[in-house]
Amino acid sequence: MFWLYFALVFVVLVVGARLGGIFMGMAGGLGLAVLAFLFHLTPTTPPIDVMLIILAVVIAASALQAADGMDFLIQVAEYILRKNPSRITFLGPIVAYVFTFLAGTGNVVFSILPVIAEVARESGVRPERPISISVIASQQAITATPISAATVALVALLAPFNVSLINILAISVPATFIGVLAGAVYSSRMGMDLDRDPEYQERVRKGLVKPFVKKEFFKITATTNAKISVALFLFGAVLITLFGTFPSLRPLLDYSGKMQPLSMPHTIEITMLTISALIVLICKTDVQKIVSGSVFQNGTMGVACIFGVSWLGDTLITNNLDFIKGGIQQIVTTHPWVFAIAMFAASVLILSQAATVRVLVPLAITLGIPAPYIIAAFPAVNGYFFLPTYATLIAGVAFDSTGTTKIGKFVLNHSYMVPGLITTVVSLVIGYGLAMFL
Repeated sequence: MFWLYFALVFVVLVVGARLGGIFMGMAGGLGLAVLAFLFHLTPTTPPIDVMLIILAVVIAASALQAADGMDFLIQVAEYILRKNPSRITFLGPIVAYVFTFLAGTGNVVFSILPVIAEVARESGVRPERPISISVIASQQAITATPISAATVALVALLAPFNVSLINILAISVPATFIGVLAGAVYSSRMGMDLDRDPEYQERVRKGLVKPFVKKEFFKITATTNAKISVALFLFGAVLITLFGTFPSLRPLLDYSGKMQPLSMPHTIEITMLTISALIVLICKTDVQKIVSGSVFQNGTMGVACIFGVSWLGDTLITNNLDFIKGGIQQIVTTHPWVFAIAMFAASVLILSQAATVRVLVPLAITLGIPAPYIIAAFPAVNGYFFLPTYATLIAGVAFDSTGTTKIGKFVLNHSYMVPGLITTVVSLVIGYGLAMFL
């Protein structure tokens, strides 16, 4: 019966991914209803802690956006890119990585992509090169920043095994950053230069590409409150890292008669809610702008998706644990890299790093995969690029007026495929190497 249940879950994921957005969470609920009412599988407990952690981080990031702090970060990114146009293929992905790392959300790349395309064309660089790897870099950074939904989900799941946030970052940060640099080296050699590209030259002759008008050098115009909001938000990220690294900084509390440090999930929730409150109070932020902003809307949609999808996945796994253990436990414990392939494949369908973590990491824990190898496989959840349907991939194509960034005739031969595969493979190799060393 397991394979029948699995087929049902697979169909739910495919349909949810096709319709996209919050429907992914709804589809998870529909699948759960079939499992419970038709096949009488017992639903597990919903992932409350993970959802609340993510919601707290989303609220803080939304307050940052409402205080114009996100705009300030984007202005700084544009300043860096315009100041060094000839190095755009390497600076573009580095900026996308760093600013996603700082903001905790890949949304910043939407505002950076037009700048990357424009600066690349200005300097005669084929825009496909920096755009393709910059999109990949923004995804990889999600699994390196301490304040992304995916990372906090992993922290919550591994906390009972004495795995701290710094343990995760010690592997994921160097692994993903080196992976991005490897992808950038390949991307710097993609295609022809614009002055030798016949397709681009034909677009120019037909008037499909507007003549480039060089802009005056960019200046940062952010307000003081915007800068303060960024400082507060980054302070919150530093606090979370310190609390995760040094449990002695957390207060000792009575948990069922035993004195223990405040749990890490509660620490993250309290810290990010406090930071969001300080942003509102100190920066005089309009509270209504917080709930109407894109970060809040996309973030809460992500929470809804995790609610349905991860609850469905947990129920499938828990009710069929003996069968799953008997079939794959020896394989994944002997060859831990197989789990990374499963993470990658699941992320292609689920289109959410956090939801992928929440669905598969509990299975890895149950199968006895050591925590360092689970962390090493973490970058594998960035499989968005495999099918060119995700918003940032489509945006990259749309912003490239030269037409060099494209979706191929056979769909899978798109501009992001090879840079994405190189980045992911290198990240995993470095990750597993660090896991063995550490």
